[in-house]
Amino acid sequence: MLAALGFCTIGGFLLLTMTKRVSVLVALVLLPVLAALASGHADEIGPMALKGLTQVAPTGIMIAFAVLYFSLMIDAGLFEPLIRAILKAAKGDPVRIAVGTAVLTICVALDGDGASTFLITVSALLPVYRRLGMSRLVLAGIVCLGAGLMNLVPWGGPTARAAAALKLDTSDIITPLLPALGAGIAWVLFAAYLIGRRERRRLGELAPEERTEVPEPVGDGPGTPRVTAARHPALTVFNLVLTLTLLVLLVLETMPLPVLFVLAFVIALLVNHPRWEDQQALLEKHSKSVVLVTSMIFAAGVFTGILGGTGMIGEMAEAMVGVIPDGLGGHLPVLVAVTSMPLSLVFTPDAYYFGILPVLAGTADAFGTDSAEMARAAVLGQMTTGFPLSPLTASTFILVGMTGVQLGEHQRFIFRWAFGTTLVMTAAALATGALPL
Repeated sequence: MLAALGFCTIGGFLLLTMTKRVSVLVALVLLPVLAALASGHADEIGPMALKGLTQVAPTGIMIAFAVLYFSLMIDAGLFEPLIRAILKAAKGDPVRIAVGTAVLTICVALDGDGASTFLITVSALLPVYRRLGMSRLVLAGIVCLGAGLMNLVPWGGPTARAAAALKLDTSDIITPLLPALGAGIAWVLFAAYLIGRRERRRLGELAPEERTEVPEPVGDGPGTPRVTAARHPALTVFNLVLTLTLLVLLVLETMPLPVLFVLAFVIALLVNHPRWEDQQALLEKHSKSVVLVTSMIFAAGVFTGILGGTGMIGEMAEAMVGVIPDGLGGHLPVLVAVTSMPLSLVFTPDAYYFGILPVLAGTADAFGTDSAEMARAAVLGQMTTGFPLSPLTASTFILVGMTGVQLGEHQRFIFRWAFGTTLVMTAAALATGALPL
């Protein structure tokens, strides 16, 4: 009963959002509440939702101030040299921009933190896409491919969870998968090239006036609050040093991430806009972006809080394990690898790695399959290539919120490419012996 209700809730969410019947915010809150009522948990809706909100609160706070910080830096022109360099290297070619987006994302994503990867890459590249009139779906999609792939790094969440759940060293999981990871990188670059070619054709068919996406004004346009862009060389140097310092501190985790962004934004705001009027103008200008992104994150907290609190996710995990035929026992690693990416849309990483994977590994052990092979199969897609599309992770809403695309559109646009990454890596893992045939 709970498992069926959970699958219906997830399926209903995907259907409603991908067909644009309701907004993502409405679906994230309304569907789990209806499911809780149907399952007889009406009295527990409040505590479960509050627990979910509490769990995502640090992420919501971090994102709110991160959006404000990077918006301030964009207004201040910090990324202008990078934008000019990218445009010069790309020579206005969408294909080069797309491939460059993939390369930049793969490099930035080495820290294993999806949220910071999206904040940095989108902040740097969105002005470039606007200037060339390129689709923001392309930006969100290619960043999704690069960040999802690099979430396999040993210090990333999925690999660490798989190692902890099955009591393995991360080297047991990742080292044999290095050739597969290399194949995945090659695939992402190839996919970015193909997506860029398609975008080049689309732009070539548009009239010049249709191709230009005008950036948000910074000066005294009609109805636009005055925010003076900091162009003084000394301020540019200060902003660069502050941003680099912030990134180093984020990687070193010297303080909780929300605290670092709060402090960095306050310092940047005071130095770049010392007048009260300019400070208020900047806050008013970017308040819409903050509300859009953080509201999605808190709604996602309600969604996961209720589904987890009612026990639906746990029941869904048991149901998934129970339907595996005995005849497939010897081929479980391949089955797990192929299904791991789509199941990112259904299960949270904790539910999958701590709920489903140990049971699957125990089943596979009876057929002589090593638990490390099951772990490798799982990380080829579960909340790696699949996490930037999943409604169950707050990072997804950072990506779609900052790029300004709809979650359903993003999923339809990039799903097959992300699934392709998993299939390519699975084939490479089979060919190199990281997974058994």
